Amino acid sequence: MDALFDAITWDRDGGGIEAESFRRIEAEVDPAMRARFSDAEWRVARRLVHTTADFSILPELEFSGNPNAAGLAALRRGTLIYTDSNMIRAGLSVPKLKKFYPAYERESILCPVAEPEVAAYAKERGITRALAAVELYADRLEGCIFFCGNAPLALAGVVRLAVERGVAPALIVGMPVGFVNVVESKKLLDLVTVPFVRVNGRRGGSPLAVATLHAIMEEEL
Repeated sequence: MDALFDAITWDRDGGGIEAESFRRIEAEVDPAMRARFSDAEWRVARRLVHTTADFSILPELEFSGNPNAAGLAALRRGTLIYTDSNMIRAGLSVPKLKKFYPAYERESILCPVAEPEVAAYAKERGITRALAAVELYADRLEGCIFFCGNAPLALAGVVRLAVERGVAPALIVGMPVGFVNVVESKKLLDLVTVPFVRVNGRRGGSPLAVATLHAIMEEEL
């Protein structure tokens, strides 16, 4: 039993553990894979490897339209942050957001999927609440940072708004997860010129979406 306890590194704080984790990621990553990413993109990629403990996410990670710069510029403007998941809303660091725009609060992050009017609209139309929320709040999405870490129809819905109505978020983080509409919704991002970060394939989730923006913010924090 003592040997098991001896294998634990006890004398590091959280920052030291994170730094050592990043050191190990840098040491283990395939150099050819690392070379696929710019330095700014690598900060996001490394953070997603750290979040999943899985290097196999790297070939599935895609950046388009300089999303790091687009995200930072949007944060400095205090742009609305829209999410399809209350897990994302809870997970985003308000203190970090405030360093870019002091007026940011938790309430600045919009996640209307549980609103009564969204539920009523979804029932009336026979669609998901995630899609209903995007349709009902379409007039709020211009210039926003749009997070999809759960529901693929939220992502498909915002792309449809972009294509049909010219609604252009400042940044889309497209990382829905699952088996139905997931791959297809991510592919729809090819139809828009909006800067985006996506994880191709079935993989995704709210923790990855949150980690993406936190990693983008690290560029200047």
